[in-house]
Amino acid sequence: MLKSIKAFLVTMFFGASANAASVDPVKILFIGNSYTHMNEMPKMLQKMVDKAGKEVIIERNTESGGSFEIHSKRPDLYQAINKRKWDYVILQGFSREMSYSKEHIDSASVPFLNQITDSIYANNACTNVLFYMTWGYDEGFLDREEINSYEKMADSIERGYSYLGEVYNVPVVPVGMVWKQVKKVGTIDLYAPDRAHPSRKGSYLIATTFYNAIFGESNENVYTSTIASEDAELIKKEAKNFIDANREKYHLTKNRFLLESFVTDKGEYKLNFFSSFAEDVALLWSFGDGQESTTKSGTHTFKKPGEYVIKLTVHDKCGNKSHERIVKFIKPKKKRRKKTK
Repeated sequence: MLKSIKAFLVTMFFGASANAASVDPVKILFIGNSYTHMNEMPKMLQKMVDKAGKEVIIERNTESGGSFEIHSKRPDLYQAINKRKWDYVILQGFSREMSYSKEHIDSASVPFLNQITDSIYANNACTNVLFYMTWGYDEGFLDREEINSYEKMADSIERGYSYLGEVYNVPVVPVGMVWKQVKKVGTIDLYAPDRAHPSRKGSYLIATTFYNAIFGESNENVYTSTIASEDAELIKKEAKNFIDANREKYHLTKNRFLLESFVTDKGEYKLNFFSSFAEDVALLWSFGDGQESTTKSGTHTFKKPGEYVIKLTVHDKCGNKSHERIVKFIKPKKKRRKKTK
């Protein structure tokens, strides 16, 4: 049994720019419509990262009812893109825009998305673009048979955003599928009275899903004033479980690293490390015990228990970025032998 004694186990994914040790904060821009700005969702996410002690700047540029075509024609959008060297830009289109066929998306959305993404990369070639997958209306859209129920519409939108992820080779944040899962397992009403837009609980789900997708962890012990703790706990649980189970499917492992620490049944203190950066990216792992590695992945053995600062330095066309995380090893307690009479 390789891991029969688990003194401490941690599994973490972090984005290329999600760096707690960096001098510069992580900079995130949301581009979308009312599905983004309803209930000030970006501010909910800002509260989550602030309470978690992360250095993050979150801004939005939105227009109600905006499609990717409408977004592409807004001068203020390009001003927002050029305002900072964004680490993440999140793109969200009209609520039914991705419910059409691939051929329709190719003609009605892709040309305008090309204009937007070209501007993003011209401003900062190292920006991580993410697509924000939305959800189905509570009763679907009755004017179109192919999406005239919630299930049909939700699944159609999932296919559309997944297609965009393939076209642009960028990750998709599956908010709509987390929405579907919470709708399935609980009684939380995620909808506003129009049964399309998010309620505050729906916006909390959106923010929570982005927190998991970008930072690779659950937003522990963070609530908003109008979300009951039991509802927040269910949303956090389902968001984490879905994201963890579907990172590969939605390409959320891109530019990530993983740490897993454990103690073997022989009392060895081990750290598995793995990264999913491109092959041409130079990596340097420092393990806090004087040892280093330049490999993409591997296993490091520590000589004794304790607290270690694990540092990963990534060197690519964007320069150097460092990430630091702490792992702890606790010496397992020896089992006392029962006295025999």
